[in-house]
Amino acid sequence: MADRPESDRLKALEEKLEKARKRAEPEKAHMEEHYSQAQLAWRMVIELVAGLGIGFGIGFGLDAVLGTRPWLMVIFTLLGFIAGVKTMIRSAEEVQRKQMEAASEAAGDQER
Repeated sequence: MADRPESDRLKALEEKLEKARKRAEPEKAHMEEHYSQAQLAWRMVIELVAGLGIGFGIGFGLDAVLGTRPWLMVIFTLLGFIAGVKTMIRSAEEVQRKQMEAASEAAGDQER
């Protein structure tokens, strides 16, 4: 190696680095996809729990003010659950739409 010029050594090093980067890219993409799925799952759980909590809080507060325990608390908790599920469905549709757009863009790029 000592007898080769510096530029040849640099080219060989660059080729080795490029090969190493190409091998590492699939792992990185997989990890990013894994984290995005985990973030989506947490987002949906938080939306559901928030809906339940807000419904429970409103129902409990109205029950305390109006003295109708536990009817309004039960009704508003159910309404909060329904609202949380609707929000989760909207989030899932949003993610699905983004994935469909990405897939159609990828298909369009492959045709070119």
